[in-house]
Amino acid sequence: MERDRKGGIVGIIITIIILIMLVIFSNVNSEKITSIENVASTIVMPIENGLTYLKNKINNNDKFFQNVNELKTENESLKQKNSELEQQLNLAEKYGEYKTVPGTIISRDISNYSKTLVINIGSDNGIKEKMTVLADEGLVGYVISTTNKTAKIQTIVDSASATSCIASTTRDTMICKGTIENKSVLSASNIDTNARIIQGDSVETSGLGGIYLKGIHVGKIKKVNEGSNKTDSYATIETAVDFEKLENVLVITNQ
Repeated sequence: MERDRKGGIVGIIITIIILIMLVIFSNVNSEKITSIENVASTIVMPIENGLTYLKNKINNNDKFFQNVNELKTENESLKQKNSELEQQLNLAEKYGEYKTVPGTIISRDISNYSKTLVINIGSDNGIKEKMTVLADEGLVGYVISTTNKTAKIQTIVDSASATSCIASTTRDTMICKGTIENKSVLSASNIDTNARIIQGDSVETSGLGGIYLKGIHVGKIKKVNEGSNKTDSYATIETAVDFEKLENVLVITNQ
């Protein structure tokens, strides 16, 4: 509405200028008309062209900026999709020894008691229960249920989860469980009394327990807690995966 009003005002101004010039022409001799026409043409035409340009600019200005904003939004969307595709390709290349299907997280329940994820691939993509799920940094968890188009993952930081692990350097075994208190920490127990686990050492899956393949990176030993006797000793494991920022995963389908 505002644009039409502005355009109308410009049109009125152009009309007034033309009428003024016609009045001037009607009060001069015919001999002088040609010279006056030339002068009028020189003066009026640039003004008329300028006003016409201004009118068009006013009428199309909103549309121009709207198109620019739409292009910016579309560009950001394409950048995001390209980033997700690049991450998925990097994942597939890193775990090339496995047959995998890439997926994107579409829902997450990271509360104190339940730490589960939902991804956008399911039984239609060959996903089944108990399949291992990976991220670029390491182990995420395993599939606990599927629909045709989605799959639900129980993460290793879920308080109901228990992962059989082994220290990379000393080869000491342990059971890593999710904790209620922290979203990126596991508690490692069932450590042998003769174990020599080292703070900072890497921890990986042992291959025992029938769920995870052997040798998948889990995290690193953050702290060793020695109890009053060796049987009470446990360790704190910092997970390699940041579950709050996790976006893309791979599901191993040939285990």
